Amino acid sequence: MRRGVLLAWLAAAAAPLAAQDEALPYIDIDYAAERAAIGRYQDADQRLQDVGWQLARANAPYCSRIVPGIGLQLQDMASYGAAGIARRALGLKGNFAVQTAARGSPAALAGIFTRNREVARIETLDPNTLPAAERFEWQRLAKVHDHIEAMLTEHGGIAITFADGGAARVQPVEVCASRFELMGDGDKAVADGARVVIGIGFPAFAYPEEEVFAALVAHELAHNVLGHDAWLDEHGRSDRNVRRIEREADRLVPWLLANAGYDPSAGPRFMRRWGAKHDSGLRMRRNHEGWDERAEHMERELPLVQDLMAREGRADWSQHFRREITPER
Repeated sequence: MRRGVLLAWLAAAAAPLAAQDEALPYIDIDYAAERAAIGRYQDADQRLQDVGWQLARANAPYCSRIVPGIGLQLQDMASYGAAGIARRALGLKGNFAVQTAARGSPAALAGIFTRNREVARIETLDPNTLPAAERFEWQRLAKVHDHIEAMLTEHGGIAITFADGGAARVQPVEVCASRFELMGDGDKAVADGARVVIGIGFPAFAYPEEEVFAALVAHELAHNVLGHDAWLDEHGRSDRNVRRIEREADRLVPWLLANAGYDPSAGPRFMRRWGAKHDSGLRMRRNHEGWDERAEHMERELPLVQDLMAREGRADWSQHFRREITPER
């Protein structure tokens, strides 16, 4: 086996092998394979960001927490197992470059945030000057994304300078307060109040229909916009409480999908397609209902959602959705 793919956190996406960083001789590395491994991961991340942006942007009028966003995801070479190999594979001198620009977002519409274009400055900050661990460093990238959000909030826009000398200032729009992150391995999907995190091995990535994949993302986003993580922290994570918030998130899926231009019936279609193969049955039913019941809960929302869309052109869940928990209580 050739020396190379150091990208342990991309193992599910490609996975040749692991390596040390600067101490390695680089003569035996297949950089084309490295670029292809990174590219497969980026393709999956692009799909997640495109769908996540569409849902978060379209539902912003009904979210209690909104933030300014431009739909830009960066990448940090320190996130890889060997930053030196990753830099060489992508042709970078520094550590930061564009990862994705979500479809329809200000970053994508600017037309300059092309994949792997190296970033030198974000406003006055050179992100390369921030300290980072030698390998698998994710905290620095999170800090840079925090900085971008802070600049958008404080200045109503952000200036980005590229290593090739290009520059642009981008104006944000309002989106629901949730980030979307792809894990390089695993098949889980979770929401923690601030992020939707989906493993690249989740079966829905293999579904060709975007709206069915969007139903998965909408379910996790529903947890965040409905404040479920904070509610569980306050009221306890008993099986009964988890079932309640899972049912409520399922029921909101058609609303979120409809506002984003997707078919709201994709929610129950996703649940039946995924659940028939991957629901773990009685073991899961301790804190989740069965997939058939979950699909039925979604279907019961469809008449009201479809009626609102026909009459008003929007499904205002902040006014018309029946809550099962009362977050302020």
